[in-house]
Amino acid sequence: MLRYLAAHPTAANLIMLMLMALGLMAAPNIKRETFPDSRPVKVETKVIWPGASPVDVEESICQRLEDAVEGIAFLKEKQCEALEGYGRLIVEMDDKGDENRFINDIKTEVDAIDDFPDETERPVVSQQNRFDQVVSIAVTADTFQTHLKSYAENLKRRIQRLDGVAQVKMQGFSERQLRVELSVPLMRQYNLSLADIAAKIERQNIKMPLGQLETTDKTLLLRYDEQRTTAQELMLLVVASNQQGAEIRLGDIATVKDQFELDEEKIYFDGKPATILQISKSKADDALVVLDEIKAFLAAEEEHKPAGVSLTLTQDRTSIVTDRLNMLVENGWQGFILVAITLALFFRVRFAFWVAMGLPVSFLGTLYVMSLFGISINMITMVALLMAIGILMDDAIVIAESIAAYVHRRRSAPDDTDIEYEDGLDKSVIDGTMEGLNKVAVGVVSSFLTTVSVFIGLAFIEGEIGKVLKFIPIVLLVTLAVSLIEAFFVLPGHLLHSLKEHPDEDDKGSLKGLSAFKDKFNDRFEQFRTTTLVNSVEFLVTWRYAFVGGVIALLFITFALPAGGLLRFSPFPDLDGDLVEARVLLPQGTPLKETEAVVARIVNQAEKMNRELTPEQPDQQPLVEHITVQYNYNPDAFEQGSHIATVKLDLLSAEERTSNVNEFTSLWREGVGEVPGVIALQFKQPTIGPAGRAIEVRLKHEDLDVLSKASWQLQNYLSHFDGVNDLMDDLRPGKEEINVRIRPGANSYGVDSFTIASQLRSAFQGSTADEVQVGYETLEVDVRLSKIDRSLLTRFDNFPIVLADGSQIPLATVAEITYERNYARVNRYEGLRTITVFGDVDTHITNAAAILAEAQSEYFDKLEADFPGLTVALEGQSANSAETAKSMVRAFIVGLFAVYIILSFQFKSYIEPVMVMLAIPLALIGVFWSHLLMGYELTMPSMVGFISLAGIVVNDSILLVQYVKWHVEEGYGVHQAAVMASKERFRAVFLTSITTMAGLLPLMFETSLQAQILIPLVLSIVGGVFATTLLVLFVIPCLYCIMDDQGWIGEKGAR
Repeated sequence: MLRYLAAHPTAANLIMLMLMALGLMAAPNIKRETFPDSRPVKVETKVIWPGASPVDVEESICQRLEDAVEGIAFLKEKQCEALEGYGRLIVEMDDKGDENRFINDIKTEVDAIDDFPDETERPVVSQQNRFDQVVSIAVTADTFQTHLKSYAENLKRRIQRLDGVAQVKMQGFSERQLRVELSVPLMRQYNLSLADIAAKIERQNIKMPLGQLETTDKTLLLRYDEQRTTAQELMLLVVASNQQGAEIRLGDIATVKDQFELDEEKIYFDGKPATILQISKSKADDALVVLDEIKAFLAAEEEHKPAGVSLTLTQDRTSIVTDRLNMLVENGWQGFILVAITLALFFRVRFAFWVAMGLPVSFLGTLYVMSLFGISINMITMVALLMAIGILMDDAIVIAESIAAYVHRRRSAPDDTDIEYEDGLDKSVIDGTMEGLNKVAVGVVSSFLTTVSVFIGLAFIEGEIGKVLKFIPIVLLVTLAVSLIEAFFVLPGHLLHSLKEHPDEDDKGSLKGLSAFKDKFNDRFEQFRTTTLVNSVEFLVTWRYAFVGGVIALLFITFALPAGGLLRFSPFPDLDGDLVEARVLLPQGTPLKETEAVVARIVNQAEKMNRELTPEQPDQQPLVEHITVQYNYNPDAFEQGSHIATVKLDLLSAEERTSNVNEFTSLWREGVGEVPGVIALQFKQPTIGPAGRAIEVRLKHEDLDVLSKASWQLQNYLSHFDGVNDLMDDLRPGKEEINVRIRPGANSYGVDSFTIASQLRSAFQGSTADEVQVGYETLEVDVRLSKIDRSLLTRFDNFPIVLADGSQIPLATVAEITYERNYARVNRYEGLRTITVFGDVDTHITNAAAILAEAQSEYFDKLEADFPGLTVALEGQSANSAETAKSMVRAFIVGLFAVYIILSFQFKSYIEPVMVMLAIPLALIGVFWSHLLMGYELTMPSMVGFISLAGIVVNDSILLVQYVKWHVEEGYGVHQAAVMASKERFRAVFLTSITTMAGLLPLMFETSLQAQILIPLVLSIVGGVFATTLLVLFVIPCLYCIMDDQGWIGEKGAR
């Protein structure tokens, strides 16, 4: 069939066009994103218990939730957080589970809990990570906050209807409510309790249907409507009457305000009050498509928005996608051009063109397969395609070089007979093409199978990092499979038809100059191959034991680089984004004014840095484009209140600015300096990618005081390492608590615990008397004591407890009052109390992996000894990389075993496959030294690059050993056969290696900040291929001769 397709005049082009058409049709529908979604399935159950302390939430909510979900199928881990006023359980599903069934099982078990405290709200079960943030819109206006919120609500609803928009969250406002604030003296004067007033509002603020009134000629709807929806209307509500019968209205004894629930829930955008609309997409949607929808919507809205309203895009998470994909596409074209130029030096232009055309054909075929399986275009899959630029050329070059050689032999053979034709073509060309193809077909298929053997194991690596990196082998496998189809079914036909012309066609016309240069280059190349190379191999084979011993010594020196600390390891390279944040955490209970003062200091420093660094930017563009201040928000604090805030900066695009995020962040941190009274002040960019926090250590113990002391000691130890910053933990002192207990003898007043607790709760927590609908919003009518009465402790003792007969007595008469301070948050992991220590590192100074390795070996045991019962475990980057590394090693070992089996079948030997596979550790020499010389740390992408090499570098060795065996079978001695094999395979080995490196060289020397995450992986490929190219041509012949010396090959080796 291959002969028929090769000779057919249109078959090769039809197959090629089909693959290209399928890819071109599929490409616009493939989702684009920064990274593949590696997040595990997590389900959150949240139970609100207003006013409850974290310790009470832990006992009454967390423990019940933990017991309920215990035993659910595919439950990987569970952790519960007890905070002031609510608790939430987060459970993670094992990768083998079914997402929908797991979520339903959680809901079923939670719904079955029937012993939550009566004051708790209904549990809410939701799936985390369902949406990805795309961009935010800052809405500012010169108007009242209530009017701004109303406009933003309307805007939110319209944006929600856009294609691709899955969720729109509005930030900057708490819930709007009608608040009724009562005064204790006035309540006493009119002998009213808070519960009385709440009940009267509920009974009189009514709107309800009353049925129908039917008459002889029509039917009328009946309705009662006396609902008051404004503060002014509520103040007129009658709540009592005095002894003279005069009506007492609500406004006489209370103030009624239309306000937002929390004063600290506010945002400033570039110094102006604002609301932020945070727009997210579903996992299946393309972020760039959604962004285009948003931009089009805002362009239309500019013409209709109210006067004074400003709409600005901010916190754009897609810019990083666009910049990186553009950078990769640009480098891909550069690599392709370099590969094409390299091929043109060794083959006729038309011949080289068809060899190079295998790349776009294979890529487009791969895009079609990616679309079928829902694989997105992202940084990882793009890197896989870039790697393929060089790797794909291996098979094509081997086949092309073999076909060219055999066609040349056929044409050069003396033959006096007339030219025979087959299907209108010179039969000698067809025969030469098929002979060349058949000669290397087994080796090419064997190389493909060995590559697949290594890559297929990597496609199943575990861990969050592994779930991202596994798309490299998956895409490479698809690309290699498509390229193999192209190499056997398309390439021979194109080569055959290009070789049917006169072999000197490049000498004509505009190609004459190129032909002359090529002839000169090839003459020099052939001279090197037949003299310098042959002499070198002859010399080294003669001194084979010394040479192989030297290579082994170099290998040991290479292994010593990371062991000696010269080459450091970091799980995942830093990503340079366009957003940076300062996250503020003050002690709980800190007034909002103090938080605002700290924020002002941070913002002033950011503005100062912007003024200083803007002149250094291209065209003097502002380095800081926007500043957003959000109070009551800190993603690292896991708390709410007036004591937390976050300052967010939108920076000039990484492709344009002259400094990276780490440099800017360090300068910002140094400029702000130490801030008195701050628990934690962290300067960082939002997490991008799968790595996790650089430093994350979890401590477990049943005693919170022990955990607190252990955490303090650990933070003190870690703080002594240079480059460690932003250390904090998630266990902090909470607000001071007032504990109330009933006094002995209180029953004589007709008072019990419930009477005291319910009246205090209504007064200080508030009581919802009613809900009214105003436009799109539902407003609660909240009844509570006035802020003055709630803030003065001296009045708390005199709080009026209303007795059954309507009389009142001071609280202190029937209750004991004590004071204490507890913790603001209690964390539980797998049923045990925990505390987690977090931290970041400056990667220009130190390395997180080295610090944690030293801490684990020198300090963790001591810490556990100091606090009996304490256990210490690494989390974050360290845990993620450890899980990925273990599965990667397993996959690598299985892959190597599969490679050995394939080679053993091919060579019919136990020893010769080992010889071929020795190219793999030789590649490690290039991997380690390339990282060291280029100044890069080893990373997980570096390791994926090395393991990928295992499937690449053996390909040259396979054909090299095969050629040695063929020459031995022809009667040559092993020594001579080894030299001849290196000579004959040098051209193909050199070409496959140089094209692999040429395809990746543009990315390796890319100066863009966006490329820094990818360069370690590229270094592994380029460095490994370079090392094996130099060593394989010399080491394999020497090893073959050594094994022959020992009698390990031939019949003995096959036994």
